[in-house]
Amino acid sequence: MRKILAMLLACGMLCGALAGCGNSDSGNTGDTTPADNSGAAADTGTSGGSSGSESMTLIMSQRDEFLSELESAAINAANQLGVNLTTQDANSDTSKMLQYIETAKNAGEKAIIINMVDPETAAQCVESAGDMKVVFVNRYPSDPSVLNANAVYVGSDEMTSGKFQGEFLSEYFKAQGKTEIKYILLNGIIGQTSTTNRTLSVKKALEDGGITAVEASAPLACDYDRATAMDMISPLVDTIEYDCIISNNDAMAMGAIEAMKSKGLDPTSIPIVGIDASTDGRESIKNGELMMSVYQNPFGQGEGALRAALNLIQGKPINEGTDYETDETGNIVWIPFEPVTADNVADYD
Repeated sequence: MRKILAMLLACGMLCGALAGCGNSDSGNTGDTTPADNSGAAADTGTSGGSSGSESMTLIMSQRDEFLSELESAAINAANQLGVNLTTQDANSDTSKMLQYIETAKNAGEKAIIINMVDPETAAQCVESAGDMKVVFVNRYPSDPSVLNANAVYVGSDEMTSGKFQGEFLSEYFKAQGKTEIKYILLNGIIGQTSTTNRTLSVKKALEDGGITAVEASAPLACDYDRATAMDMISPLVDTIEYDCIISNNDAMAMGAIEAMKSKGLDPTSIPIVGIDASTDGRESIKNGELMMSVYQNPFGQGEGALRAALNLIQGKPINEGTDYETDETGNIVWIPFEPVTADNVADYD
């Protein structure tokens, strides 16, 4: 199924490129690198879709490998569905994000898709949007009471991501006859729902799996950034005792692997686990350095958000046209997380 989806997305990218000949913005549609996307959209915005009946804006909080894939998937879906989609990069600036919302409203757009800089600002986003339909994607509002028939969420349940990590580690250590372990934890952006829930769920899963897990050091706040993780964990990897490294995403796990290598340590000697199953993460699983990850589907989130926005405008259920389920309120589309190990990593290429 994933390979079929990848083929469809690739076809969408090709069709978008052909349809966009003569449009100077169309070069940013499809399989571009994060650096190329960032440079174009930060200045002028990136346009996708054909001359359809609806226009809307996707606001990105920033761009990394995962979010760039999410953006590309939304653009491809817009091309397929005949939606005029403009993407804007807030560059981690909340005021800029709110400005883009106002611009879309003043342009008469009926819906906006927002990857929030700060989930605490969800209510401000809804207020700024006025009569526009709002789709939050990837970053869950800190106050979910803002979600209703006109403001919805498309993303993955973060409490399941850490759960998969904890279940994997529990089985690994119990197979070694261990029930007590020490871990180093690499946290994402402190205060974000994803960071909080990924951390809570992995600890709970370890406990539920019969493992007593204690901190080998205080958690390291590495902002989901590879270089930051490498810098922060480097003084620890060869000076304290630990049984595993738990990371809130693959990028930070890659930083830990690089730190170990720089100290002459073998990263395959202990389990290092991440989340996202990014391109780099999958390659690391194949070479045995990252022991497992949890796939977060950027293509499902990007396409799901675009479809939800169009469905809201048309008065349809927000998950119509997808295989994804909503929660009991009908205001959330859940894109499932999936565990990835050496046994199944090839399925995600």
